Amino acid sequence: MFIIYTEHSFHTPKYSAIFNLVVADLGGSTAFIPNLIATFLFDSKYISFDACLANMFFVFFFSSLQALTLTVLAYDRLVAICLPLRYHAIITMQAMAVILTVVWTYDSVLLILMVSLITRLSFCKSIVVESYFCDHGPIYKLACNDNLINSIMAKLTMVLFLYLPLILTVLSYAFIAGALFKIASWEGRLKAIKTCSAHLMLVAINYLPIMGTYIAALTFTLHPNARIINTSLANAIPPMMNPIIYVLNTEEVKEFSKKLFKRKKNNHK
Repeated sequence: MFIIYTEHSFHTPKYSAIFNLVVADLGGSTAFIPNLIATFLFDSKYISFDACLANMFFVFFFSSLQALTLTVLAYDRLVAICLPLRYHAIITMQAMAVILTVVWTYDSVLLILMVSLITRLSFCKSIVVESYFCDHGPIYKLACNDNLINSIMAKLTMVLFLYLPLILTVLSYAFIAGALFKIASWEGRLKAIKTCSAHLMLVAINYLPIMGTYIAALTFTLHPNARIINTSLANAIPPMMNPIIYVLNTEEVKEFSKKLFKRKKNNHK
């Protein structure tokens, strides 16, 4: 975040989206990791109802923001490869600001609605949540009164924040693949693929554990511990890998690091 903020050459639409991805990573880790440490290392198994709702909102908000931002970056790569001559006219700083504002609003409104609907439920039996955080599914299933609206909301948010971004990302790469076949030289194709490699790795890291968990849950009864392991990996690994793959491993950041090192070296001399 510091590198993108301080270096003027990174003040571009693409790096604005990457900055947003890093914010999502930082927020998600802050919402998720401390509770995980408290639960598993310090055996802290109690949480108030209001704190539970806050935890639910922030974990889902930042994980959804991550998926949506990866979709925005897929759109950026789509325009860069399929419409290279019009890229700077279409993907402007103003356009990216509007897109990211829509993403934050869309994410906030739907998740505030999802979490607020939990308050209509009554918990007269068990209040033990079979998860490592205040997970929406295990909580609304504990309700004694009708939870049909919560069940519908759970499925709706899954479609809008998991399946829809994934479908849009896959469609983007289908169009990109079509554009690559039109490039005559293999050198040109490899160069275009290289610009997408970091994004493709992040998409795989982000979606595979989550999709594996949900598909397994639909096809057979998934043990709570297996669900916990898969979803915790899905929440912990992408924020750890994103800065390495998307920032530290890019040529622009490497060049910036070299310039910074040379500047410090010259000042020392």
